[in-house]
Amino acid sequence: MSIGGAEAPKHSLGEDVLAIFIGTLFVSFGIAIFKQAGLLTGSTAGIAFLIHYVSALPFGAVFFAINLPFYYLAFRRMGWRFTLKTFCAVALVSVLSELHGRFIHISALDPFYAAVFGGLLMGVGLIVLFRHQASLGGINILALFVQDNYGIRAGKLQMGIDLAILLASYFVVDAKAMAASAIGAIGMNLVIWMNHRRDRYVAWSAP
Repeated sequence: MSIGGAEAPKHSLGEDVLAIFIGTLFVSFGIAIFKQAGLLTGSTAGIAFLIHYVSALPFGAVFFAINLPFYYLAFRRMGWRFTLKTFCAVALVSVLSELHGRFIHISALDPFYAAVFGGLLMGVGLIVLFRHQASLGGINILALFVQDNYGIRAGKLQMGIDLAILLASYFVVDAKAMAASAIGAIGMNLVIWMNHRRDRYVAWSAP
């Protein structure tokens, strides 16, 4: 990749590893906040939340399992490096989202505060992952593929899908949690929409 004839800067392997850890740490902490406040989000994480609330199965295990079928699409459409990084990111979020509760517990958490803070935090974490050619699987893979091939912003597509998932959760959470969850989804995807642009950020990972 080049800009104006000059080679674009590359991410080193060490930078990729550190970025994936930081990105997943941010996302998993946002998820932990959502879990404590009884909120939902979109994408495969939203589906994992629904199953977690209904069945009491561990969120991390459900999230990891739901993403397994999407790796085939990632490999076919995005390449093995993207797929490997995404697998690692999903595995880290699955583990870290369960570990946060062992180190921090907030006795009182307003759902709207949790939605705004957690949603923005997850959005920043996803941007870190996207800029190092990784994702959190599922809808993230589909959104990135559509953006790269059809020019539809990843944030726009994911926002629409996420809101559809939230509407489907009508019978799982109450109206207040639904409203707060919608705000969180909008905040997260606004961060992605405004910041995930190849014309503004061109660094890429070394082969």
